Amino acid sequence: MANKKAIDEVDGEAVKLDEVPSEEETPVKAEKKSKKTKNEKVEDGLLSLEKKVSQEIKETKKEEKTLAEKKKTLLEKVKRLKEKVSGESVSSEELKEKVKEKKKDPLLPLDDYVKSGIYLGTKVVTPDMRPYVYRRRADGLAIFNTDLIDDFLKEGIVYLSQFESKNIILVCKRQAGWKAAKMFGEYTGIRVFAKKYPAGILTNTDLPDFFENELTIITDAWLDKNALADTLKVHKKVLMICDTNNFSKGTDKIVIGNNKSAKSLGLIFYLLARGYCKTKKPEVVDHIPELDDWMDE
Repeated sequence: MANKKAIDEVDGEAVKLDEVPSEEETPVKAEKKSKKTKNEKVEDGLLSLEKKVSQEIKETKKEEKTLAEKKKTLLEKVKRLKEKVSGESVSSEELKEKVKEKKKDPLLPLDDYVKSGIYLGTKVVTPDMRPYVYRRRADGLAIFNTDLIDDFLKEGIVYLSQFESKNIILVCKRQAGWKAAKMFGEYTGIRVFAKKYPAGILTNTDLPDFFENELTIITDAWLDKNALADTLKVHKKVLMICDTNNFSKGTDKIVIGNNKSAKSLGLIFYLLARGYCKTKKPEVVDHIPELDDWMDE
């Protein structure tokens, strides 16, 4: 019985062995199955790598396209800004070229401009005055272009000559310009406020000395700020002498130059008076003192 059971078990195992591959066949099939799995893994890995590379190429192209678009947009903005700047402001080089074209028959020889120190600015240069600065000295002082000074003085004389003397006032609180300012008023007939400007004289109708003018000549925007404010308040014209540290906002015409020195202010008032009298009071021109008298401190 035991043997039979064993045989049965053997037979049972035999039957099972008929269903299961033999020991000789199993390693070969297993090896084939293993090789197939490895190949599939390799293929899967290659496909995955190919997808990643393809995705990276697409992303790179997308980034390049985005960068190209950004670059194009920035270049367009730069172009528009250049056009805007060129339309609103004038560069120093363009100003120099304009002056070279007009550089005929200067109001005074260059030596007189140099002697007066009219070309000397300050260490501070405002954005408004930067286009007219030629260079800086070793000590930091900004230097005006003398050709531009001459050009602006000519334009200032033409502008000033559009008004009658009774409708113009000159304000000069700076002591260095008092003498020349008084001489300017004496020969042109223009009312001068030296030392002190009576606040409200142009705006307060209740004041006994109130009067209306058409043009105010400002010697220095900072010292003469009250007169400038009153003039702008009543919407009248302004002709201003501007140094490198002045802002020209609110002015209708500027004359550039050193407005701190007695010699420089003497030269400016002399040229404005002489030019104005040639147009409005030719009989007075011959009586105007020489330049040295105006520059004498």
